[in-house]
Amino acid sequence: MRLRALLDTDALGLKLLGGEEELDRTVRGVMTTDLRDPSRYLAGGELVLTGLAWRRDAADAEPFVRTLVQAQVAALAAGEAELGEVPEDLVLACARHRLPLFAVHESVAFATITEHVVRQVSGERAGDLAAVVDRHRRMMTAGPAGGGPDVVLDLLGSDLDLRAWLLSPAGRLIAGPRLGGPALPPQTCRTLAAEQLAAARTGRRGPHRVTLEGTTYSLFPIRGGGRSPQAGRDVRETVLSDWLLAVEADAGDWAEERLDLLQGVTQLIAVERDRRDAARTVRRRLAQEVLELVQSGAPPAEIAARLRVAAPVLLPGLGSAPHWQVVVARVEWDGRGEESGPIAQSLLEEILVDPHSTGPEPSDRIAVAHSGGEAIALVPLPAVPAEQEGPGAGILADALLRSVRDPLAAGLDDDGRLTLGVSAAVHSAEGLRGALEEARHARRVAAARPGRVCAAGHQELASHVLLLPFVPDDVRRAFTARLLDPLRDYDRRHRAELIPTLEAFLDCDGSWTRCATRLHLHVNTLRYRVGRIEQLTGRDLSRLEDKLDFFLALRMS
Repeated sequence: MRLRALLDTDALGLKLLGGEEELDRTVRGVMTTDLRDPSRYLAGGELVLTGLAWRRDAADAEPFVRTLVQAQVAALAAGEAELGEVPEDLVLACARHRLPLFAVHESVAFATITEHVVRQVSGERAGDLAAVVDRHRRMMTAGPAGGGPDVVLDLLGSDLDLRAWLLSPAGRLIAGPRLGGPALPPQTCRTLAAEQLAAARTGRRGPHRVTLEGTTYSLFPIRGGGRSPQAGRDVRETVLSDWLLAVEADAGDWAEERLDLLQGVTQLIAVERDRRDAARTVRRRLAQEVLELVQSGAPPAEIAARLRVAAPVLLPGLGSAPHWQVVVARVEWDGRGEESGPIAQSLLEEILVDPHSTGPEPSDRIAVAHSGGEAIALVPLPAVPAEQEGPGAGILADALLRSVRDPLAAGLDDDGRLTLGVSAAVHSAEGLRGALEEARHARRVAAARPGRVCAAGHQELASHVLLLPFVPDDVRRAFTARLLDPLRDYDRRHRAELIPTLEAFLDCDGSWTRCATRLHLHVNTLRYRVGRIEQLTGRDLSRLEDKLDFFLALRMS
């Protein structure tokens, strides 16, 4: 639209103060600012609206106008509400630089002008896809107050009549259009995420198209860190960390220009994602520090001091002494021995966000570290009185599994596994070490089950396993060494397989026949081995007490 058209609209309340000869300039957008130097948010052709809060004295007008001219804006509109009138120094500066200047009556809101300009510009340039992308880019880079995925999705709807949703790899709704229309059901979100992960594993080039209940969606991956599919990382890991843009349309019918537009939009959202991922750095560091203290056997007082530092960051506004849960996750790929701790860390950060909430903000309260091949989450829970606690408090493994199983199983395909273990809530630093061991035991229980995505909680652990995490390390080492070291030394020297024989014998409840069958041994050979075990340890495997001691020693080792 032309600047001249602004003066023809009485509802805008604009009065021309200078630059009549420049009224044929084209307006490509609108921006409101009170920054002294807004140049980084300008792309050229804007009508700039300002309330003059940047002005301290007459000397400020010249550098402000010079900045706008260098950014090639179309015109400046200054509000009269702050000073009662537009200062003469600003009028003269605009005249010197041939920048058209309007005065905005104090009764007219900037939002009214913005809405009018956006509507006119969008209508006149509905087919100008490059301009739409440019507006998206400015909105996304305008900082926390001016951008975000929601803005991009709203503009897709208003400019291109496209409804779109941003989803996590686990099928959580991160952002959706705010301009009306029904919400995307959670099951649809999970199904779309599963379809995208499955398609990405095949290596097919996107966008992928899916039809659900008569509606066609086109799926575009959002890759963080500026990654491309050829960036050198295994596709099996990258697909598990990509966000997803689901557009309610069949991209197979689109022209190349519109496909390019959507690819540009995904890149803008990827920038926003990287910014938000960077905010997790502090929480990751806090989790790593606490984990190192817990694993090194630091005194509870030292761990408690670190938690007091972490609590305000992880649980703002809910007190400095929350309860805690520990969740352990491991991603394993068939035929690969390298550690997958970082991808498990990224996945666990996503999984632990409430699947019923929108937006990434709930993840601000989740701290995840990784050690070796496993990721460990320290999840704060609001402290509640003991009489209000119940078995359903905190994170439940079953609920966690239901919310992520289908999408992630598709991404893991037939050669990957994700296993999760969840501890009970603990009320103090003294309980964290036991909670960590409990979560690890629960994850091992989950790993023994069939399926690509499995989880187990503390409720599923047998009583003896529940007690083991609370046995001090020095007691464990002494107990297991006294019983098992003689057998390990003998096995090392003679390859006698006494340890595997002991495990099988106990697992078969002391049945000679069943144990011999399992080990493919003659019963007499089995009796010889058991006799050697008893001779080396001074124990009697016909006694319940000795069987139990061996059983616990094997579990603790």
